[in-house]
Order: sequence, then structure tokens, then C-alpha cells
Amino acid sequence: MSDTVLRDIDEMWMDELFPEAPKDLLPAGNGGQRVTRFQGYLDQVDWTSPSQVARAVRVFEVALRPLFDHPWAPDWDTSAHIARLRKLFARDNYTLHDEGHITGGETVNLDHEYLGDLRSAEVIFEHLRRIEEAPVRNDPALAIGSAKELVESTAKIVLRERGKNFDKNDDLPKLAGMASDALSIHPKQTAADNQHSIRKILGGALAISGGIAELRNTHGTGHGRDAPPSGLNRRHARLAVNGARLWCQFVLDTLADTNAPWKKIEDD
Repeated sequence: MSDTVLRDIDEMWMDELFPEAPKDLLPAGNGGQRVTRFQGYLDQVDWTSPSQVARAVRVFEVALRPLFDHPWAPDWDTSAHIARLRKLFARDNYTLHDEGHITGGETVNLDHEYLGDLRSAEVIFEHLRRIEEAPVRNDPALAIGSAKELVESTAKIVLRERGKNFDKNDDLPKLAGMASDALSIHPKQTAADNQHSIRKILGGALAISGGIAELRNTHGTGHGRDAPPSGLNRRHARLAVNGARLWCQFVLDTLADTNAPWKKIEDD
């Protein structure tokens, strides 16, 4: 970090939503102001929190990028630095890959068999937070399967709260459609949020739930298969998790909104 400008150090940490480090810290050893600033950010990380650790690891990837990509110094031999870092990361069960990505660490285990029947919005978001942490990085199939189960749980919460019956064998697209109907936010309903742009987004959000179900059927956990899925990595898992978060957040916000379409219809 002694060769990294202070602005870049601040940006790599604040891009991962860490608060700005104190600027009045005393210099750390021989490292000077830049190393001291980086250490100030390290000292703010809660290393018992998988979420914060995952974000810090992404900072490390950015900080170490010059070791893997240094066109300004084509003759710079970084192999000794990389070898030492690999040993240090391996000590904590992480792997530093040739392209600079870091994977591994503590795996967050989920009781997957129970995710499809959660009954609390707070628990839904807690599990979404957890599957963003380790499985997205280490087990994309688990993250995708878990995202599907949480969307299913959200739909069931809505249907229970609205007093609507559903069958235990109903698939996710049907449950999501029924939940949208129950909240009067199905894009085909005249009572739905009726701005054209909003209806387009509602249609996209509903399609997301179906896409997550299809992705789970082909690549996620929950179905026996003879070989692990190919062509799947953490960006696909993150797509599924973020899609699940979008749908779950909007649906649960609508359920709680006293001015939402379903509430106005009920009051009438």
C-alpha cells in the first residue's frame, strides 16, 4: 500500500460500503501515511461478520490487482510476493488464484430443506444476507437453490397473510403469480400500480421469479444429477440472489404498505 495513493485506498474500501477511516491516526511503523490509512480500514472490519469479511476480501482483490496486471512494469517479477500471499491466505482457508480472485474461507451453511417454508420477513432477509456471503463465492449451485426457496417462502408469507389458499405442490411461478394477484400488483391487473413504467417493472420482477425457478432446476441444488453443472460461477449466483432480493423486497414492502393497491381494495 505504500505505493498506492490515499484517494485510491479510500475508494477501494468505501466502494464496499466501509466508513471512511480516521485521518488523524499516527503512522504505523515505517509504512507512512498510506499504510496507516489502509490499516485504519482494516481495524474497522468486524472479522466475526461473514458479510464484512466477504466485502474486505473484495477490497483485497482490488488492492492486489497490480501484482497480476502491471503493464507499466513488464519486467517486474511478482512471483515471490504472490507465493507468500498464497501461503498467508491458505492459512485461513482461502485460495489466491492466478488471475487475482480470492475464494474460500468459512462456508455459511443453510438448512436448505427448511428455507421453502419460512414464515417471517425478517428471517427471509437474514437468509438472503447469508447466501450473499460465502455460498455465492464458493457454491453457486447452493446460492441459486437457496434463492429460489426464499422467493417461494416470500410468496407463501403473502398468501397466508392475505388468507389465500395454495397447494403444497404449487410450483414457484404459480405461487409468485398468486402472491402478485393477492397484492393487486400483477402486471395484468387493472388495479395494479398503473403507471406504464411501473407495470413494466412489475412484469420484469415477476419474470425474475420464474427465471430463478428455471435456473434452480438446471443448475441449482435440490435435484439429483450425475455430474456438477457446468458454465456456472459466482456472477450467475449473484444474479440469482440479487433477483431474489429485488422480488422479495418489493413484495414484502407492498404487503406492509397501508397505501398499496391491495389495501385500498380491501378497505373499499
